[in-house]
Amino acid sequence: MVTRSLSRLGGVALDLLYPPRCVLCEKQGSFLCEACRESLPRAEGRRCDVCWLPLRGPECRSCAEHPTALTRLRSVYRYEGGVRTLVHAFKFRGQSSLGKPLAAELTRCYADHGLEADVIVPVPLAVARKRGRGYNQASLLAREVSRQTGVPVSEALRRRGNATPQAQSATAEERRRNVIGAFTVARPGEVAGRRVLLLDDVATTGATLNACAVELLNAGAAEVVGLTLARED
Repeated sequence: MVTRSLSRLGGVALDLLYPPRCVLCEKQGSFLCEACRESLPRAEGRRCDVCWLPLRGPECRSCAEHPTALTRLRSVYRYEGGVRTLVHAFKFRGQSSLGKPLAAELTRCYADHGLEADVIVPVPLAVARKRGRGYNQASLLAREVSRQTGVPVSEALRRRGNATPQAQSATAEERRRNVIGAFTVARPGEVAGRRVLLLDDVATTGATLNACAVELLNAGAAEVVGLTLARED
């Protein structure tokens, strides 16, 4: 109790010295103001119930060509405009304070779409990148979503070695090849027989999420549902 009180006092002091500013409009008061939050492009409309890409016909071509191990995927936003700016600030500019407001959007999405899980598993970072960044953005989001939902977090997944960052892969096919065998389940007992919520910041081709889901299912997970902040359409 004393530690939490001191932490809150420290936070108040920092806010007085360095008032939070919206990452998008620089208005004081919060790291993501209400007006900017409302303006962000949401991943809505007619979408595939499994991969959450927009449907442009009676069936999903993406799922037909590249079936996913996920039971389904849900994302809050489309990966464009202000959403891209927020994600880059969160991942690459040290704006870890965005974790709380962004996780609130994930929690809302989790509830709105009726998702259910026994455990939340964040997509892991390569050790070198985590060391350079100082944190894994997916883990920060997962822990905050856990605090808001009561669903526990497990860092069950690990990366094998240091694969080429997905952003450096030129094509969708390269992204898929890049993550083959890139993950392993280090704590199978924490996912076996359980419904897993696999959490990450962005889904582009879905290759990373699928590779993680395959390993989790091989380790005995009952099912794997994906949840990301953004989806690239």
